[in-house]
Amino acid sequence: MAHVGNGATGEEEDCFEDAYDRIPAACQMDLQTAIQETQCALNLVLNNKFSEALDLLKPWWKDSMYHALGYSSILVMQATMTFEHRDIQAAMATIKEALHTCQRFRKRNSVVGSLSSLINNHCVCVFAEEMHAEICYAECLLQKATLTFVQDENMISFIKGGIKIRTSYQIYKDCQNVLNFEGGVKLGIGSFNLMLSLLPQRILRLLEFIGFSGNRGFGLSQLREGASSHSLRSILCALTLLFYNTYVSLILGTGEGNLVEAEALLEPYQQKYPKGSIILFYSARIATLRGNFEKARARYEECISSQQEWKQIHHLCYWELMWTHSYQQEWQQAYHYADLLCKESRWSKAIYVYQKAAILSMMSEEEIKKTGENIMELFRQVEGLKQRLAGKSIPTEKFAVRKSRRYKAANPVPLVIPALEMMYVWNGFTIVGKRADSTESLLVTIETAEEQLRNPTEFHPDDSCLVQMLKGLCLKHLGRLLQAELCFTQVLSSESRIRYDHYLIPFTLYELGLLYKQQGDFTKATTYIENAKTNYKDYSMESRLHFRIHAALNSLKGSPVGTP
Repeated sequence: MAHVGNGATGEEEDCFEDAYDRIPAACQMDLQTAIQETQCALNLVLNNKFSEALDLLKPWWKDSMYHALGYSSILVMQATMTFEHRDIQAAMATIKEALHTCQRFRKRNSVVGSLSSLINNHCVCVFAEEMHAEICYAECLLQKATLTFVQDENMISFIKGGIKIRTSYQIYKDCQNVLNFEGGVKLGIGSFNLMLSLLPQRILRLLEFIGFSGNRGFGLSQLREGASSHSLRSILCALTLLFYNTYVSLILGTGEGNLVEAEALLEPYQQKYPKGSIILFYSARIATLRGNFEKARARYEECISSQQEWKQIHHLCYWELMWTHSYQQEWQQAYHYADLLCKESRWSKAIYVYQKAAILSMMSEEEIKKTGENIMELFRQVEGLKQRLAGKSIPTEKFAVRKSRRYKAANPVPLVIPALEMMYVWNGFTIVGKRADSTESLLVTIETAEEQLRNPTEFHPDDSCLVQMLKGLCLKHLGRLLQAELCFTQVLSSESRIRYDHYLIPFTLYELGLLYKQQGDFTKATTYIENAKTNYKDYSMESRLHFRIHAALNSLKGSPVGTP
């Protein structure tokens, strides 16, 4: 493991001596061994040996740039799987330390803008080491940006960190120009372009001002090339593409992830790591998105039993199992997983308790009695469970708190089909829409709720509009487009009567725009979606809708924004 450069030529010895003068650690752990050990750690992670991976990297992570990068990568992977504040904080602290380690190996005067001069002024091994240091440093900054992206949907802190992220972006571009450090550059350039292409136009304009561009097509092609290579970063490129196709495109886009690509990316890893929990999880997620809920559930169960070390992966599976049962209105099973999340996961107690109460609201009195739960009490707990992360609230938590306030009144008016409303918030109707039988069943439930909305209350216009919007979505997925259009226009005609759920109007405009897009009327589609973007603000989950609007308008243009 430890190397002092024995057997080197005179010229190489000078290099090592030169390196030794600057960083003693460089002579203790040579670059090749560091890369091999990091690769080994990644293999351990994919075989569920998470502690062993960290133990392998830990002794050197403050002295070797690749050990530092590998160590922080594992913690970032954990944080992006759990979204838990504690995991994000731990990963952030580790990235800080990793940046410090990488910094010690970087060229003293700024490498950005002067990389080409290195070739003339340094011997090859020092040049190579400094290039690796640049890539590792850039990758740590990229991880930092990713965590910010995951944590904060309103993107303010993402922009605040713009200058630092720009350093990273510039490093990737310069490395690409000077020397093809293929895997690292493709992961970096690809991830940057992809991440930035998701941003709403107004934010992207600010970032373009400081030298960014976000070309989705180029970003995807870079990641695909990286994933098909045999470098240290090929698995990271593949995981980035999988995350994009199975989560990002659904939650922050129009739900058009490339599942054929996701399956092809996963296939070699399924053969290599058949019991790997991360691989099993993505396999289950793809089955969910294909509407094969039964297969998905079997895979999630397999994923849970594959390892006991990272309980956070179990919680992720519980969340997904809760939804696959909800899609088929198997409320008792969905309740079971919502209850497990309330008891075990630290991510967001407010959302879990709200979700559990919402699911119970869909059950019969008799079924509720068996659980021993009190729906009203659960809804009343939600506001007190709201957390603030770095001074900000999670947008979906704010939504749950606002909705649950109805139960604080002396004579509460129960929420109407709240579990289906939350299904919409997480873009679940796009998934259920793959299954006509499940969609028909949801439509029956929605029409029953519509029938019961006869008593005029202060919430009646809002509840009625919610029911119409969800009904329109079911009809759209069942191919009954004219009826769907009537439901959406009915919501829009009630705009002046809505008192609380103002989010329904811009979201309905967006859905109606997508409906026109589906019918080939791109002009009408653009008009409605632009209306939602321009004329509404300060409503629930505004930033989430702006991400979706951006994705929809891009798909209507038929070409991504920016140039590589």
